[in-house]
Amino acid sequence: MSTGLRDSVIRARGLGKKYRQRWALQDCDLDLPAGRVVGLVGPNGAGKSTLLNLAAGLLAPSAGSIEVCGGPSAADVAQLARVGFVAQDTPAYARLTVADHLALGRRLNPAWDDAAARERVARLGLDPKQRAGTLSGGQRAQLALTLALAKRPELLILDEPVAALDPLARREFMQLLMEAVAEHELSVVLSSHLVSDVERACDYLVVLVDSRVQVAGDLDELLATHHRLVGARRDPDRLPAHQQVISARHTDRQTTLLVRTEEPIHDPSWSVDGINLEDLVLAYMDRTAPAVRRPRLEVQR
Repeated sequence: MSTGLRDSVIRARGLGKKYRQRWALQDCDLDLPAGRVVGLVGPNGAGKSTLLNLAAGLLAPSAGSIEVCGGPSAADVAQLARVGFVAQDTPAYARLTVADHLALGRRLNPAWDDAAARERVARLGLDPKQRAGTLSGGQRAQLALTLALAKRPELLILDEPVAALDPLARREFMQLLMEAVAEHELSVVLSSHLVSDVERACDYLVVLVDSRVQVAGDLDELLATHHRLVGARRDPDRLPAHQQVISARHTDRQTTLLVRTEEPIHDPSWSVDGINLEDLVLAYMDRTAPAVRRPRLEVQR
């Protein structure tokens, strides 16, 4: 099912989730564009799973609001049907067969595409009579993805679905995922700690660190507007105002900065280089970097 003309597939305003005295997610403002594959990255404990569970309707916010596919998260059965969700441990009922899982999906989902589910199971080489508890990790992940796709969602949420898979199973999962995305014109939010998966599959990036969104935007635009500057040691605060310092490193004689700017850098005293996705993600995740002039995050519209 296509998201049509809807601009945002997930819209959060001041979103937060608190467990007792600890905030797992705070002050989250996001507009994730429809029809894109969004990569959600950050260290363990950053709040990625919390954000995805809020979007899937498995958690209720402690603060703020979240809309998914144009309506309140998990407002009713119709709203739940718009979202497919594959959790990190790709849960399955161990004693049920593959065929039992398809039958359960057919009974629980009003827009269930049984023909597509059966065709996908056959293409994957899964035995319909085999119990889920005897499947390999890669097979369970593919079964979970099949169930999520067969409900014909507008939004597919994947919470580190390949974290426990070996490299071959991970590659096969990602390949089949991208084929499904192209075929069904899905909006996807993919949480992963593997930058290579994000680089291969995603065109929009969100970085979460310490329960807060650090940066969000079109991946190509983010890479084009971040630069590494290397030059003689100096105070980063002396840079022009439009050069927003993300990270700074110093030796006795040299300063290395990662800056964000949409304007050309003309200062000849700097050696200026582009960065890759790993450089970008690590710069925003680096908790040991000294305090620098970070940009104020603005909601991407």
